[in-house]
Amino acid sequence: MATPKDLPDVGGFIRDLRRNAKISLRQLAEQAGVSNPYLSQIERGLRKPSAEVLQQLASALRVSTPAMYLRAGLLDDKEGQGVLAAIAVDPDLTMAQKQSLTQIYETFRRENSRLAEAEAATEAAEAATEAAQAGSGAGQAAAPSAPGTAPEAPGTATPAATGPTTPEGTPTEAVLESVAVTEAGPAPAPPSSTPARKAAEQATAVETEQTAAAVEEEKS
Repeated sequence: MATPKDLPDVGGFIRDLRRNAKISLRQLAEQAGVSNPYLSQIERGLRKPSAEVLQQLASALRVSTPAMYLRAGLLDDKEGQGVLAAIAVDPDLTMAQKQSLTQIYETFRRENSRLAEAEAATEAAEAATEAAQAGSGAGQAAAPSAPGTAPEAPGTATPAATGPTTPEGTPTEAVLESVAVTEAGPAPAPPSSTPARKAAEQATAVETEQTAAAVEEEKS
């Protein structure tokens, strides 16, 4: 592929395009809106055209403006501009063929650029959705559970803890005795001496005496 260094300067480039299009210097000057002497100086490399003049010449010669800018050194050989320049100076192509190839090439590049932008937007949207879902799952996992504490077993108050203490902070003897009684349980009640019990004891004694007397009589 030809590079800007391998191709003629912008003046020679314009002259070649004009001759391929089979139009005179005067006709091109009129179509581009410049004077005939000024265009002649451009083609001979005596004048450097401005970007506006280059755009007008490109329109009159039916070539892409980027290709004209590239040959004038206003653009780097990037993004396929070298292809456009090579098409524009190809001597085996007619002017109509050069125009058609330039339009097709630029259409393909615009379509590819549009598809690349659409894919990038789709990937960005998918990444944002995944990030949102991941953040939601992490938030649910880190959320604290409902507060609840197991009820503590009620503690048994020790009498010594609430009873009187000595100045040194130790329980008194009365408190210690109370604790001992509480832990050992209530003492057994002494046998009651009710009238019924006394009567039962007397009856038992009488029966015993009667039995002993009966035994004595049988012996005698």
